[in-house]
Order: sequence, then structure tokens, then C-alpha cells
Amino acid sequence: MPIEKTNKIWMDGELVDWDDAKIHVLTHTLHYGSGVFEGIRAYPTSRGPAVFRLTDHMRRLHDSASLLYMEIPYSVEELVEATKATIRACEVDSCYIRPLAYLGYGEMGLNPLPCPVQVSIAVWPWGTYLGDEGIERGVRMKISTWRRMDPNINPVAAKGTGIYVNSSLAKVEALHGGYDEAILLNTQGSVSEATGENVFVVKDGVLLTPPLSSGALEGLTRDSVMTIARDFGYEVREQELLRTDLYLAEEAFLCGTAAEVVPIREVDDHEIGDPGEITRKIQESYFAAVHGQVEKYADWLEYANDR
Repeated sequence: MPIEKTNKIWMDGELVDWDDAKIHVLTHTLHYGSGVFEGIRAYPTSRGPAVFRLTDHMRRLHDSASLLYMEIPYSVEELVEATKATIRACEVDSCYIRPLAYLGYGEMGLNPLPCPVQVSIAVWPWGTYLGDEGIERGVRMKISTWRRMDPNINPVAAKGTGIYVNSSLAKVEALHGGYDEAILLNTQGSVSEATGENVFVVKDGVLLTPPLSSGALEGLTRDSVMTIARDFGYEVREQELLRTDLYLAEEAFLCGTAAEVVPIREVDDHEIGDPGEITRKIQESYFAAVHGQVEKYADWLEYANDR
């Protein structure tokens, strides 16, 4: 989906014009992939744009940076306020938000420590990541031939820029095969996650999702979905899953900030079918929450116009 240009991008403490948000070609992260990022969404509400779990996302950005030996020169609170200021400057009611911490120009080589850590925050309008039809009817998935990296190969708990080459390869393979999205197994053959989403299945009325030890990212939408499901009275378990658990699932869905909550219709041509009751209830509750319509989840939202 093409990026829609907005007015300003926040770079290292200043709002600069979109076309002036540039870096040098010898920027360290461009060569070695040693940057960290977040994907965040803001939604329209009666109080203006509301950012979903903004502070939690910025905390995770700091955690990711720590795992890559990067020290972000801005506090979580400063990044939260910078995000709000960028949304206001761009005058958008809803948007996707991309904070990026990267190693800048000045040193070359595999030692990243001498490089300056720089930060940018961009926002732009962005529709549904897997399409409106995916949200409504579900998506077709392929088990990728690419494996999710072992946590002792790369710190998969970090949202590292270079780490996502793994996901990109799986995504392209799935698209070339005529599918919407891919699911990666870990090196032991258990289900890990999709290319940018966590995976849930329903069996015997219980929600199951791979544990973090499987290589799955500790998703904030994943955490929110688990809360919503338990509030409905459903049992939720973190449990190792095999690919056959996906084939035989009563229901299945993906969740992530970009994708939101998306039903899975097929896995490797094994039909799961139309979105089930549990998936629909969670999806509807999630969308109501991010639009500020569920009081008990009000603390998930931070409003761009609040200063």
C-alpha cells in the first residue's frame, strides 16, 4: 500500500518538512540493519486522534534498542509527546505511526558502538493492512519454507530492522504462491508467528497462542486480545502448536497493530471457513476499544490533543 505523504516528520527533536527528512547514504543502519522500530496506530474518536497503547510501544522501542546495544537519547515520555506533536502537525484524524531508532552516519564496520543513535517519527493515513475483505471474510495462509530465527541467532524479542528480512522472505513466498500471508515455524517445527502478526487458534472453545519461547514477538495487540478474550470468559492458553493444529482449528485469527484482528480462512488449502463466533466477538470488541467506545479499555488510548 503506497505511503500517503503528510506535512511533517519528527527527526531528532525537530519537526521537518516531509521532503527534507533525509539521511546520508553511508548511514550505518542502512548497511547492517541495526535499527529498531515500532508500528503504532491512531484512530478517530470523539476526543480527536487516539493512539493505541502509545507509551507501551515506546517502552518496547527502548527495550528493543537495549537488546541491540543502542541507547536512545530520548526518554519514553519525550517520544510519546513527540508522537502527539507529529500527529497534530500533520492534521490527521487517524494514521499509522512509525518510530525508528537507527545508527547514523560517521563510522563504518561491524562495531556499532561509535555510531550516533538517531530517531525519527513519521505518521501517515493507512488503511487495512490485509485488506477490507481480509478483515471481513478472512485470509488465506501458507506455512512458509523459511523458518523463524532461533532466539540465540538473533534477539527476536526485538523489533529490529534487519531481523525482518526473515519475515519479508516469507511474505514474498506466500504472495508468489497466491496466498495473503505466511506463518513461520521455528527451528523445532512449532508454530511461531506470521510475518508481522501473532497467531491464535480456537480448539474446543479455548484460545491457544504460541508462547514467546516459540520465537513469537510479545505483541501488544496480542496482549490486548488475551485481555478481551478473558473478559468474555474464554480460557486463553499459551501453548506450543503444530501446523496440524492450524489445519484442524475450529477458528483461527491473526492480530497485530498493522493488521489489527484478521480471521484466518485457510492454511495450506485446509479450509477453516468463515470467521467464527469467538473471532468475531474479539474483533468487534477490539475495534470498539481502539475507537474509544469501551470504558474498561480506556487506558489503552492516549489522545494526540492532550498535552
